[in-house]
Amino acid sequence: MTTLITGATGKTGQRVARRLQTLDHDVRAVTRHTAPRFDWHDQTTWSEAVEGCESAYLTFQPDLGLPGADEIIGAFAAQAVAAGCSRLVLLSGRGEEGAQRAEQAMMASGAEWTILRSAFFMQNFTEGAFADELAAGSLTMVEHTVAEPFVDADDIAAVAVAALLDKGYVGRVLELTGPQLLTFEEAAHAIGGPTVTYRSMPTEDYVAVLTAAGLPPADAAGLAYLFEEVLDGRNAYVTGDVEAVLGRAARSIDDLDRGEQS
Repeated sequence: MTTLITGATGKTGQRVARRLQTLDHDVRAVTRHTAPRFDWHDQTTWSEAVEGCESAYLTFQPDLGLPGADEIIGAFAAQAVAAGCSRLVLLSGRGEEGAQRAEQAMMASGAEWTILRSAFFMQNFTEGAFADELAAGSLTMVEHTVAEPFVDADDIAAVAVAALLDKGYVGRVLELTGPQLLTFEEAAHAIGGPTVTYRSMPTEDYVAVLTAAGLPPADAAGLAYLFEEVLDGRNAYVTGDVEAVLGRAARSIDDLDRGEQS
């Protein structure tokens, strides 16, 4: 069985691909720069990427909650199922209305689906959007007061592999969190140390910061307002789904970059 991995250089995509390869499963890991090339926003790249695959791990860029993602996911899922790639595992977000529309679009395709609704990644602080600023000793974020159950991307990947390989997860929505609630400021200090300077600002000002850092204005506005939407308390709880799938507790932020992958 060949498994398609979209976003193959992303934080979870690369981890899912590596785990499957370790288990001697065939993997087709694709991005906009691979051969075959894959681009969510260029439908002409889809057929070659999915040809011969029976399953797929799907991560959408830049975010599943942004306008139009549901239409793209629905169209891709229908094409994949028609091509024989019927087992689809989708990485989604918690509490995002736009992401839930995309989930519904995939469900309507006739796929054997599993949804992984994930909390914010711990690795956003070490590999992702916040890494450079945090390494320089500061973190800037949209104003909010609630905590988030940050989840380890290695845990997400391990659950994704289980969902791809075990049909017992077909038709299930798994909500993946870490074991504790932390504010972004607490997480920044836990990873970057107590001297990290934390700044929060209104959404409009945060959009300006993201744009100045090089993010396209439309993407910056979408992501900033998405942060504002989901950081209102709706996701301030932990779940046991990681432990239920993996048979061990979800990793905490204190475990980040320590221990063997599972």
